[in-house]
Amino acid sequence: MAAPSIPNLNSLRGRTGLRRGRGRATPTHPETTEEDAQNARDKIIRQTDGDASNSRLSAVALGYLTDDYASCFLQGQTPRRYPLINRGTYVRTSAIDRLVDNFLAATIDNNTSNASAAPQAQIVSLGAGSDTRFFRLSAARRQSILYHEFDFLDNVRDKLSSISSTPKLLSMLPSHTISTDNSSLQSPTYNLHTLDLRDLTSTSPPSIPNLSPTLPTLLLSECCLCYLAPETTSSILSHLTSLIPSASLAIILYEPIRPYDSFGKTMLSNLASRGIQLQTVRHYHSLAAQRSRLQSAGFASGQGAVDVEQIYYSGEWVAEAERERVERLEWLDEVEEWKLLASHYCVAWGWRDAEDNKVFGEAWKDVGGEWTVKERVDDI
Repeated sequence: MAAPSIPNLNSLRGRTGLRRGRGRATPTHPETTEEDAQNARDKIIRQTDGDASNSRLSAVALGYLTDDYASCFLQGQTPRRYPLINRGTYVRTSAIDRLVDNFLAATIDNNTSNASAAPQAQIVSLGAGSDTRFFRLSAARRQSILYHEFDFLDNVRDKLSSISSTPKLLSMLPSHTISTDNSSLQSPTYNLHTLDLRDLTSTSPPSIPNLSPTLPTLLLSECCLCYLAPETTSSILSHLTSLIPSASLAIILYEPIRPYDSFGKTMLSNLASRGIQLQTVRHYHSLAAQRSRLQSAGFASGQGAVDVEQIYYSGEWVAEAERERVERLEWLDEVEEWKLLASHYCVAWGWRDAEDNKVFGEAWKDVGGEWTVKERVDDI
């Protein structure tokens, strides 16, 4: 589907509004068909990847994050985002990094019995856009993983262009093949596919080359599924889980929540004015609703969810010394604004472990995501 970027902590600005330079609503014409309108909405969503890439670069340039490859996917000068946005980018990235790292530690780093070059784990990133996660992996992890990214054709072509013109990226992809129409890349480790996720709900869904049905697999959706109708997202997850019928399988979501308070209402109104509809946010409006959603989707072995404010101020996720380091990078005089914003986005995860291989139960056993008293506000 769309790039996993906006709307999120990278794009919001102000107590009651948003600030973005791209993705404004497309005026409708009296003769516009529903297909035309959908294409216009898809285009707006596709373009949000540029905002995510810029925000990541800003956070990297200021020392919030380390990413040697973020600049490979941006043309021009490094942007400078507001401190509040840089902090949000930091929290989102570091939290998902932790969950991913724990998974790879359990499947790759600790697998000393497999000395061959065969992959030992699989990651599937939905609406990956210009994400750099694969390239940030260590060489040992890259050689032992099957990594898949899905996105619209325009975003895939943009990424392929960047990869093809950057020697340090190409050097990480031995034996790769790019399709003649520049719509895909296949290799023994990294695979980039043009795919509209909605096509997975059809009666004859497209096949996914190189996807393993037997490897422990982690799905990633960073502000991707939230653009689709709840029933569509359920069908997509049902199809993906059916492709990996018996192996351990998990998902990590990064999504907006709490649309019913004054901030949430304003957030949705401003996004709607630019033609962006968050179709799942009312259905999965709270941390509890996100956990229940994942359990119903078949990730029944366990679920967790925390909002970004909890992540940042919890020593479990961000150590006190690390939080002090981050706060020294830039002066932030909008602390209450930051807390309000951070409470409207969450990271949620769920898993289904195989009977003979409790991969995620072991990897995430020390990651807390259960109900807390803060969630009482969601029941009011």
